[in-house]
Amino acid sequence: MTSTTTQPAGVVTGPRTMIKAEGVEKNYGSLHVLKGINLEIDPGEVVCLIGPSGSGKSTLLRCINHLERINGGRMWVDGKVIGYDIKGNKLHEQKDADIRRSRADIGMVFQHFNLFPHMTVLENLIEAPRQVLKQRKTEVTPRALQLLERVGLADKANAYPRQLSGGQQQRVAIARALCMEPKLMLFDEPTSALDPELVGEVLKVMKDLAQSGMTMVVVTHEMNFARDVADRVVFMAEGAIIEQGPAQQIIRNPQNERTQTFLNSVL
Repeated sequence: MTSTTTQPAGVVTGPRTMIKAEGVEKNYGSLHVLKGINLEIDPGEVVCLIGPSGSGKSTLLRCINHLERINGGRMWVDGKVIGYDIKGNKLHEQKDADIRRSRADIGMVFQHFNLFPHMTVLENLIEAPRQVLKQRKTEVTPRALQLLERVGLADKANAYPRQLSGGQQQRVAIARALCMEPKLMLFDEPTSALDPELVGEVLKVMKDLAQSGMTMVVVTHEMNFARDVADRVVFMAEGAIIEQGPAQQIIRNPQNERTQTFLNSVL
């Protein structure tokens, strides 16, 4: 697909911007899901997207790594337009193989774990580095084992997903994403499918990851996590960013009435 929209130079973000969304629009037919989103996220920043269901949070997350194609505006990750090459003054959509290579720098953890059921935990971790990055098994296996130890599952390397609890499977999913050595991690409501008693073990891994300096964007309904871990909270409603600011300020003292109404309903 070739866009006829006139564009400026392809790399426009500064060295301290990991994500830049500029006027991002997304439609599903007549449904207008994202309405001119403008957002910048710096390297090492942890940003939580909050808001009611249907506000566009997960769609925005999926647009960041081009799992969803945007209908307007531009999206950069680490200074590069995602999913497109710029030739002259036009955007040209990349081939699927090139898009997959771009996504290799972006880890994503979904609500559901999406582990390969026929593979062991270790095999799940090393599959993508071998297939996408073309790394040797002997190269990636030590890193995978270190990551399993990091998420508290060193003893589960040879287990199959069906032998794990939901919380353990989600921790494996996080380790699998990290095994690609991404520069950015996206989390789409990673605890929403878990039983309440399993939520804490996943949030602990995410807190440790945030403290290590990883750039993270997290769609979540866990307000305590957002308040305690995020550098910034972005409140979305009806496809737009309504309010954003330091996590403590937004959670404890929101200024917008729509934000206040939402937080009063969930806290």
